[in-house]
Amino acid sequence: MRMGLRGSFLEQLWVFETCQSQAGGHSLMFLVTRSLPLVKMSGHTPSVMRLEQRAAEADHIIDYLKQQVQLLKEKAKVQATVREEKKLMVENTKLKRDIEQLKQTLLEKEKSRGVREVAMPTAGDSSVQCASKSTPPQPSSPARSSTSAVATASPPPKNSEGKKNRPEKNEKGEKKPVATQEEAKVDVSRLDMRVGRIVTAEKHPDADSLYVEQVDVGEAAPRTVVSGLVKHIPIDQMQNRMAVLLCNLKPAKMRGVVSQAMVMCASSPDKVEILDPPSGAVPGDRVIFQGFPGEPDKELNPKKKVWEAVQPDLKTDGQCVANYKGAPFEIAGKGVCKAQTMSNSGIK
Repeated sequence: MRMGLRGSFLEQLWVFETCQSQAGGHSLMFLVTRSLPLVKMSGHTPSVMRLEQRAAEADHIIDYLKQQVQLLKEKAKVQATVREEKKLMVENTKLKRDIEQLKQTLLEKEKSRGVREVAMPTAGDSSVQCASKSTPPQPSSPARSSTSAVATASPPPKNSEGKKNRPEKNEKGEKKPVATQEEAKVDVSRLDMRVGRIVTAEKHPDADSLYVEQVDVGEAAPRTVVSGLVKHIPIDQMQNRMAVLLCNLKPAKMRGVVSQAMVMCASSPDKVEILDPPSGAVPGDRVIFQGFPGEPDKELNPKKKVWEAVQPDLKTDGQCVANYKGAPFEIAGKGVCKAQTMSNSGIK
């Protein structure tokens, strides 16, 4: 009698046989049992190797993915720190601006209080009050009228003090010629133009046509600059952009925000382009003009109108190079400043 069973899972065959002879049966069963492991080994070896290879590949993939996840985490941390640094820089500049404004208000209040304490009219008022107090008993004693006359005659010393002040005015008048000699030269050397990098730019909260920028000009902290460039330059082209800035204008409020510099642009009624410094220029590099030596003013006096006198001669030439009376805007050893496409146009 013979029985057979075929298994499809590992494609192996088991065969069981029984015979009439007990000895034969035992020998046949022995042969079958000895051959079964060989069949199993021959069937299992390739699949096990494939599984092991796939397991090893899976381990490698998992390790690679873990490394990528770790790199992404580190990159996210770096980006977060950069954002925080930018936020802190903006906050620091705002705090410094607030501190400066508070200092100015304190100085103004101190000056106002000091003037009230030292002011002469208060003493004059007190003397008048004393005189008025002494006037009621005048009918009883005419002699007191003479004292009141003396009191009214007391102001002449003030006139003498006023005469003492007049020589001081003359001294100031003597100093004026020196100042006029220094300020007689009105040219582009009086302007403090520097290379700057616009760190951030955003729209003015109260004016749709203005940008508020934080600009690095090589100082300890960036300057706040307000520019009317919304209609001419998209905000994405303002970010992290190199520019030329006029840094010694008197700070002025523009819709509630104090502007501490001015971005120099080639300008026409229909088009505006920011002047580009030469490649290699860094924030703080000064713009010089051959033939116009000298140090710029610390701050331009609006009453002297130096900027108004110099600005009409600031133009771009036929090659879009910015110049003043033929002398180009130059960064020493690095090149000249240019507009992108605007030639023979004014600069402001």
